[in-house]
Amino acid sequence: MPHSATPAAAATPARRAPRRLWRRAAMLFLLGPLAVILAFRVLPVPATPLMLIRAVQGHGWQHDWVPYERIAPALARAVIASEDNRFCEEPLGFDTLALGEQIAAWWDGERPRGASTLTMQTAKNLLLWPGRDPVRKLLEAWLTPQIALLWPKRRVLEVYLNSVEFGPGLYGAEAAARAFFRKPAAELTAAEASQLAVVLPSPLTWSAARPTPYLRERAATIRHRVSTLGPLLDCAD
Repeated sequence: MPHSATPAAAATPARRAPRRLWRRAAMLFLLGPLAVILAFRVLPVPATPLMLIRAVQGHGWQHDWVPYERIAPALARAVIASEDNRFCEEPLGFDTLALGEQIAAWWDGERPRGASTLTMQTAKNLLLWPGRDPVRKLLEAWLTPQIALLWPKRRVLEVYLNSVEFGPGLYGAEAAARAFFRKPAAELTAAEASQLAVVLPSPLTWSAARPTPYLRERAATIRHRVSTLGPLLDCAD
């Protein structure tokens, strides 16, 4: 008669199954976002997690993807001047100088202001949820260099400008330009571009169509900064 399996031998497959499951989960976690990043290197982004969340919250959804060539260059320049002056020079998508300044501020007992770059914001918009919790920030830090290495700078700008929230239910340059200025994004002036860029820190509170004196002053500062950045804006052209 054949020998029956010993308890130890019978238990071996049962022990291996959870390990295989964890390995598959780890591979999916590592390769899933990479596949998305590679796909959206060329494909338009139809939706982001934030768009879905805002829709559930009742903010509506206006989003019209347009190629980078159909967005006024003034908007890309204004956004770089407002959000990330060193964008064109960040090989891994991080502003190391700003990060160092914020770490020093934290070490001195001050509250860090954050050092989020356009590439970091694109990673967040594309794959993550809004918020400042540590898990999301760690995932953002992991995804950012992948986008920076796999996408050209103009593609980062194209995805960012087509996906960023400009107001309640308004996503991307085309929807914002038509809602606030009744024109396509290709026809935005430098003044209008700065008015859009200035609301990005708080798009649900501030309006590009009805800027406060503070926002007008900030928009003027952005336009002045654009005029001084010179070669730092080269990757936007």
